[in-house]
Amino acid sequence: MRVGHRWVHLRICQTCGKMLCCDSSKNQHARRHYEESGHAVISSAELGEQWLWCFTDEQQKNY
Repeated sequence: MRVGHRWVHLRICQTCGKMLCCDSSKNQHARRHYEESGHAVISSAELGEQWLWCFTDEQQKNY
């Protein structure tokens, strides 16, 4: 679905694999996906970044 806005960074839901935009993007799709689905953990889809973020705990973990 096209919404006419650019994303800032991409994130990947670790439960279902859906690729979403980050909180710095206008539509905050990753956060909305968490709120609607309960899928709490995302990872960065950016090259060179190796971390996970948990919306429930509001914590980051490097891997």
